[in-house]
Amino acid sequence: MQLIVGLGNPGEKYQHNRHNIGFLAIDAIARRHGFPTFREKFQGLIAEGQIAGERVLVLKPQTFMNLSGDSVYKVLAFYKLAPADVTVIYDEIDLAPGKTRVKVGGGNGGHNGIRSIDPQITPNYRRIRLGVGHPGDKSLVMHHVLGDFAKAEHLWLDPLLAALADNADLIVKGDENGLMNKLAIATRGDGAEREARPPTADPTRPKAQSHIRAARRPDPVKPPDTGPMAAMLKKLFDKD
Repeated sequence: MQLIVGLGNPGEKYQHNRHNIGFLAIDAIARRHGFPTFREKFQGLIAEGQIAGERVLVLKPQTFMNLSGDSVYKVLAFYKLAPADVTVIYDEIDLAPGKTRVKVGGGNGGHNGIRSIDPQITPNYRRIRLGVGHPGDKSLVMHHVLGDFAKAEHLWLDPLLAALADNADLIVKGDENGLMNKLAIATRGDGAEREARPPTADPTRPKAQSHIRAARRPDPVKPPDTGPMAAMLKKLFDKD
């Protein structure tokens, strides 16, 4: 059995905040894989289903971000899971919007949810960091993460959440690099794909260039006329 946790704050007020991208990810995974309705337990909302043939729990702690570890610890203790069985999905201001990083272990990076989880279950669990960007000034960070996603941000957010749900089997299999590749492709966008793709040869281009070259080529010099008419005119001019 594995546990996938999404971090966020409970309540409608925070539902669409950047800080709640973990909750949004868990909702997308649960919908995609047909999990039953969430139930209240372990100070969180929890559901159980199957991904890639393995039993998986998905959890949204309802303790508010700073106490996320209380809910996560209770689930691990009840189901006798190890930190290696846990994946936590959360927002990362030090990554550009839509960028992701997946790895096992590491520091908390100043994230209060991770800061709460680490001492309760040790840091040896998988982290999926979803970039939401930095506002550029430390004093604006709180306002930024507790603000709702702008309409334009859904251009990368929606494909990212869909790709995370579609490829949740890579979470279960522990394929961190494979998951990052899938998420990167999903958020790259058509423009980037066109930019990366080598230009396609235009079959009309060589022909068009040959027309241009022909138009710019100087007309050939006509050789002097040596026929009878030329001889007659020469005689007339010679008389002058």
